[in-house]
Amino acid sequence: MNPAEAPDSDILELLREKKFHQAFELLLERFKDRVFRLSYSFLRGESQAEDMTQDVFVRIWKGLPGYHGEASLSTWVYTITRNTCFTELKKRANRPTVSLDAPEFEHGLESLPELHTSDREGGLEMDVQELMNQLPERYRQVIVLFYMEQKAYEEVAAMLAIPLGTVKTLLFRAKKELLKIAKRAPIPAAQHAD
Repeated sequence: MNPAEAPDSDILELLREKKFHQAFELLLERFKDRVFRLSYSFLRGESQAEDMTQDVFVRIWKGLPGYHGEASLSTWVYTITRNTCFTELKKRANRPTVSLDAPEFEHGLESLPELHTSDREGGLEMDVQELMNQLPERYRQVIVLFYMEQKAYEEVAAMLAIPLGTVKTLLFRAKKELLKIAKRAPIPAAQHAD
């Protein structure tokens, strides 16, 4: 792809040509991990985030013919993800359930080893996802979008439907809260059998 082209110009061209199947395949490949991470930041469970990611892509598939480029493709995808997650969270509030991904049911975090970071000098390990899970939902969302998805302030504001100033405030507060959480006591990572 030519570096001067827009990042999703290939998908947009396929949509203009009404080649929805090919456009969807590219979109799925390009956005599946991002949609999963954003879903996880809302739902805090791996299996729920996987299910939500599937639901989001079903909605995207159904909505492709109606996408006309008013917003960037990534903003459109994130808005669908956010709205789908909000709908699920509202349903959950009306029918509370116990997640099998809840800490009391997990046998450890061996399935997510890439989330472990080590402080080799201090001999401490911390689980990044555990730190993130301790943040309030609004903080988690802006951290995921801004740092993990590397979205600009304006994009985060559009995706979460909040003012730009609120995004900056939430990021500032989220970083302060993460530091407080990390200083309280290191969270031990899952013990690995040698």
